Amino acid sequence: MITSLDQDKKIFLLGLSIAQLEEFATHYGEPSFRGRQLHDWLYKKGVKTLDEITVLPKSLRIDLKQKGVCVGRLKEVRRSLSRDGTIKLLLQTFDGENIEAVGIPTSNRLTICISSQIGCPMQCEFCATGKGGLQRSLEVNEIVDQILSVRAALNRAPSNVVFMGMGEPLLNVEAVLDSINCLNKDLKIGQRRITVSTVGVVNTLPQLAELALERLGSVQFTLALSLHAPTQELRETLIPSAKAYPLHSLLADCRHYLEVTGRRVSFEYILLGKLNDHIEHAEQLADLVGGFQSHVNLIAYNPIEDVDFKRPATNRIRAFKSVLERRGVAVSLRASRGLDQDAACGQLRRQHQIMND
Repeated sequence: MITSLDQDKKIFLLGLSIAQLEEFATHYGEPSFRGRQLHDWLYKKGVKTLDEITVLPKSLRIDLKQKGVCVGRLKEVRRSLSRDGTIKLLLQTFDGENIEAVGIPTSNRLTICISSQIGCPMQCEFCATGKGGLQRSLEVNEIVDQILSVRAALNRAPSNVVFMGMGEPLLNVEAVLDSINCLNKDLKIGQRRITVSTVGVVNTLPQLAELALERLGSVQFTLALSLHAPTQELRETLIPSAKAYPLHSLLADCRHYLEVTGRRVSFEYILLGKLNDHIEHAEQLADLVGGFQSHVNLIAYNPIEDVDFKRPATNRIRAFKSVLERRGVAVSLRASRGLDQDAACGQLRRQHQIMND
């Protein structure tokens, strides 16, 4: 139950439940109420070090640190704030790697976009994260920290969480599900306000519903499939892994997820100027998801350096959306945020790497 990164020989408290923290306390010869105190200071107060937990005796804090116990918070390396209030944090892990988390505030909600891996192995052509490859998957404490860091930076409680940052969540599925459990039970964020975005991973997506039921007890979070193309041929040019995962198999697995969980699937579709934003593509997309209990979320592309893809014209975005609406497809257009501060996934990390090379 008590997790650690072997290379650091540290024991991280962040990510542990109240029952696990009580067990931790008794393991170290302390009464169980110490675990409840730890839980309160970790999740409500958001402390970063054991020294900040002044409710614990100083001798106990010293002893725990000597045994390699730490909170498990990350170091903020850099932040950027857009004119629209969107904040992007670059956070450093214990082994010196960097990850991104984004806070997107509106008048009545705060959505936090978080990463599940350091880098990404999927190599999607339009994604800044994939350009640097994969370093490793994140631990539970590193995922949960992103929520606490953005919460502290904006001094505001999060309402929604989306796993749409760096990495492919289904390649780190156990840590992602354990993180969802922590966000739900320890930070009191409802599962229905949590979204997991994936491009689809062979032999992983089909078992997601059963694994989620096993780990969480119930599955209420939203599964968002990054589709980005209405045909297999076009999808393969954008997402290399699609070659091994034909659209018909991918959609069949989505239907299985829906049958097991009762939760509709959301299809993410990044509109790339004059590439996948033609009227015929909208018609093909309507054919593909027609009759499927789903929702299509259109996203206008955020340009990144060294990539030739363009942001689509406003009239093309409207025309594409109009076709889907006429065909009876549930569709929404995600508002672009943070454009003046390079809000696309992986951009802040890439800039930091270039500056420090």
